[in-house]
This record gives sequence, C-alpha cells and structure tokens, in this order.
Amino acid sequence: MRIVFMGTPDFAVASLDALVKEGFNIVAVVTAPDKPAGRGQKINESAVKKYAAEHQLPVLQPARLKDPAFLEELRQFNADLQVVVAFRMLPEVVWNMPPKGTINLHGSLLPDYRGAAPINWAVINGEKQSGVTTFFLQHEIDTGDILFSEAVDIADDETAGELHDKLMIVGAGLLVRTVKAIEKGEYQETPQAKLLNSEPKHAPKIFKEDCQINWNQPARKVYNHIRGLSPYPAAFTMLNGKTLKIYKAEVQTTPSELQPGQYTSNGKTDLLFACQDGLISVKELQLEGKKKMSTEEFLRGYRL
Repeated sequence: MRIVFMGTPDFAVASLDALVKEGFNIVAVVTAPDKPAGRGQKINESAVKKYAAEHQLPVLQPARLKDPAFLEELRQFNADLQVVVAFRMLPEVVWNMPPKGTINLHGSLLPDYRGAAPINWAVINGEKQSGVTTFFLQHEIDTGDILFSEAVDIADDETAGELHDKLMIVGAGLLVRTVKAIEKGEYQETPQAKLLNSEPKHAPKIFKEDCQINWNQPARKVYNHIRGLSPYPAAFTMLNGKTLKIYKAEVQTTPSELQPGQYTSNGKTDLLFACQDGLISVKELQLEGKKKMSTEEFLRGYRL
C-alpha cells in the first residue's frame, strides 16, 4: 500500500517511526508549515518534518488544506491510504481522496473525549483509565467508525505528560496493527453510536482561563487539575501579583483554619494552599520571570 502520513508533534513521530520500521511504504508526509518561535524568532520545524528529513521522506507543508496546488500535489502521490496522527482537521476533499480512506489515531477511548485535548481532560476529570482508538475519518470531528482501541490505566499521581508518553507508544503499536488489518482487509467497523449510552465526555481545546486554579474546590479536584495540565500548559494561581505555575503537588487532608486560596509556609520546604477541604502542598513550580524549580529551591530565594 502507498501511504501518506499526516502529523505534526512528537506524539505523531512515534507512529510514523513504527510504520517506517515495519516496512510500510510511506510515500509522503504532510505536516505544519515552519514558523518562528522563541525570543529570537528562530524558524521552527515540526517534529514530524525533522523525522521525515532524516529518513528522506517527501514533505508537504500546506498553509491551506484546500489550496488547489496542494491538492494536486497530494493526488500525484496516488496514496491507497492516509494516516492522520495529531494533525489539524481535514476537509472532505482531502480525507476522501484515497480509495482505502483516511484513518486517525486518537488519544482516548472513543466515543468519550472527542476533541483537541483528550489526554489533559481525562486526567483533570480524575479518570482511572484512558486509551487510544483508531477510526475512519468522517465529517464530524472524532466521530468516525471505530477500527481498534486499547485501554491504558491512569495512576493516581500520573500527570498528563506521563500519560501522553505512555499513549504515544501504545498508540504507535495500535496504528501498526490497524494498517496491517486494512492491508489484509481483515477488520470490522463499529459505529460510535452503538457504544453510546449517554452524552459522551468532551475534550475541547484548553485556553488560559481553563488553567487558573479554583481553590474553592475539594483538594482532590484541584490536585487532578494540576496534574492534568502538567507539564503543559500548566495550572496557575497568583502570588503577590505574579503568575505562579504549579507542576507537581500533593494532597494533604489535614484540617486547616485557612480560607480557600490562602497559603502558608515554613519558609524552607513547604508551600501550602488551602482548598475547600484540605491543603495542596506544592512540590514543583515556576514564578513569572523565573525558571521551573522545586519548592525548596524557590523558598531559598523568595521571601513570602
């Protein structure tokens, strides 16, 4: 089979690498255009582009997916199948192009957590299990017929970053299995409607306002919020008029006379914020204008 792969970040690289190592015929890679990043506005290439360049794979970087020049170039590759991992939403003219269709790898157990941030929201919501799903693309985002899925347990102290890395590897394996099944014609499609007993949980894009900590909640919920946004984009609160990002924390159920949002510290090792029913002990943080550090390191140079 002639395969065109579409993806951008590291999450997609693991899948592309797995397909290449299995000997599949990747005829082209489609990824995001280069863009300036950082203080020096240095041109930044996507992780997928860097991998493709190292393996001499043709790369397409369309600014617009409906651009006639891009569509014509894509057609020239005569793909039998298109594989999408962590890319943007495709127009029908693109996903309907190959005869065997276009498949997507999604970081959740569909139909739950459709959307842009499934890994973050699963952890934020305190889920005990997540997973990966492969499915055929259709009109509505993440609603296509399911091919295969694989569940992964979420530990009580696992961050979104740790779950991301786990799903990246499991997802790559599931994608290889899926492509092999399509190549042999040995697969069944399951409409997502058959799996729905109620309204599915959603995973919309995360904005800055989603990251601010609400201390008027139970400590466990605040804790899940912190680990669900760690390491990126990171949950934050305000400390003396500056943004304080929190990356690691622990729950303390010790009763406190502090009001939600108030903090206390011994000035050496502990920085504790009060919640509705307990305390959050901050372990790793970053104050606006400073580098990420442990709480102990922070308290050595900051006077509360």
